[in-house]
Amino acid sequence: MDIFNNLLLQADSILGSSQWFVFLLLGTGLFFTCYLGFPQIRYFRHGTRVLFGHYDRKHHIGDTSHFQSLTTALSGTVGTGNIAGVALAIHLGGPSALFWMMVSAFLGMTTKFVEVSLSHKYRDVLPDGSIAGGPMYYMKKRMKAPWLAGFFAVAAIISSFGTGSLPQINSIAGAMFHTFSIPPIITGAVLSLILALIVIGGIKRIAKVTSVLVPFMSVLYIVAAIMVLAYNYQNILPSFISIFTNVFTGTAATGGFLGATFAFAFNRGVNRGLFSNEAGQGSAPIAHAAARTQEPVSEGVVALLEPFLDTLIICFLTGMTLLSSGVWQEKQSNLFQLTDMEILAAVYDDTNQADVEKLHHHIVGDAPLPLYSGTLRVENGKVSGVSVLQSRSIAEDVTISRNGVPYTGDIQVVNGKPRDGSLQISGRSLIHSAPLSTVAFSQSFLGVWGKYIISISLLFFAFSTAIAWSYYGDRSVIFLGGQRFVLPFRIIYCVAFFIASFTDTTIIWNLANVAIVLMTLPNLIGMLTLRKEMKSMERAYRRTLRKDKE
Repeated sequence: MDIFNNLLLQADSILGSSQWFVFLLLGTGLFFTCYLGFPQIRYFRHGTRVLFGHYDRKHHIGDTSHFQSLTTALSGTVGTGNIAGVALAIHLGGPSALFWMMVSAFLGMTTKFVEVSLSHKYRDVLPDGSIAGGPMYYMKKRMKAPWLAGFFAVAAIISSFGTGSLPQINSIAGAMFHTFSIPPIITGAVLSLILALIVIGGIKRIAKVTSVLVPFMSVLYIVAAIMVLAYNYQNILPSFISIFTNVFTGTAATGGFLGATFAFAFNRGVNRGLFSNEAGQGSAPIAHAAARTQEPVSEGVVALLEPFLDTLIICFLTGMTLLSSGVWQEKQSNLFQLTDMEILAAVYDDTNQADVEKLHHHIVGDAPLPLYSGTLRVENGKVSGVSVLQSRSIAEDVTISRNGVPYTGDIQVVNGKPRDGSLQISGRSLIHSAPLSTVAFSQSFLGVWGKYIISISLLFFAFSTAIAWSYYGDRSVIFLGGQRFVLPFRIIYCVAFFIASFTDTTIIWNLANVAIVLMTLPNLIGMLTLRKEMKSMERAYRRTLRKDKE
């Protein structure tokens, strides 16, 4: 299993974490933005009118309204990435990473517009009258590439378990346990039952739930974020300026933060932007294909609102709460995770500029520092002669214990990693992901309620993601094998959801990271191949709007 996991990590480093993928993703959005004349600006107001039914016709074929399709797609995108993903991006790349998230969202609005319009045009009406659509249908029908369509559908099914289901419940269960002391298996059992009642009812039941859940959870989180900003009002303008100050130079070391290069901020910002709004991935078109309209572009103009709501509003607010509170560069007491920790073979001081330079180059990979290997002596929980690098920061007040008792004895360290998994290592260091957002929300008017709001938001965000991805998975199953496999898929999906609440999902995350790229690549290729058709569709739609105004 370790060998397979290492292979997945290597594949992810070649595919998703590489600059070429980031440039392809942004480049596609930039190309269509220019090619179609900035549709995310021209159609923004019109898209809101379509969303709220100003152009609806009762005779149109479909399972859901424009609003329900949008909320279903948003339920799949508004998830842990909006809370944990933004915090991770800023932790890795500094404030400028938030800028690149915003850029990816702006260009992603056009990408969503194109992929949804094309997919809606080539959707299928199934024998039972329901709708099935998505990029795999235009790949098969228009591009005459069934092998590419099948490749996409398989990747979508893997992603439905990876990004959409298993890690989501694992995150929920962890948050419920740490905040409310609810055992993970109980959380998993209750939510799996609710999930089953929703997804087995199909898209119409899913749409009814998401049309209520998404607005509620979004408003709850936005109000809480605004309260955090109000508490730190004096830092709002400096924080906003910091997003743009070092966009092309990288962020210098500050506080416990040891700096980040332009390349890293750019890569992490775009990467987290994709994870958050899924523009170009091809998932949202599956939900939008069910919308009641015969005009594909009208659904495209609704879809372009998604990255705006998901990233330009919710992710931006999360980023501003982190920056204005200052917690992104402050060390916090925490229990160290082995994956985030390195033991360096010398003592370094992050208040010394020369050491900061060395540590910065080590973190960005320019000039790695020697890692400790050998036997390390621990006296009453303390070590000497080494530095512990935790979450890309020099850890302070480091204590090594076993079962809550400070440890005395020898431990074996190989390439900076302790070999004894029974030891707990704690201290003060930078933190990231959901814990960082929790601290930001807690250090405000909200106080202790901050951690409850983050936990509840994670519950809603992650659970809604699981709901949407169950639909993406079952439409892909229909494409590959027909409707007879849908019910077995839904049962397996819910059972796996329960099991993942109390088991390690690391390998699933890594598999999903690869599957996301394998979904996105054929979709981007297909969109670029059909660029002329998309332009003719957009022009025809524009002429129709002009006639309606006359």
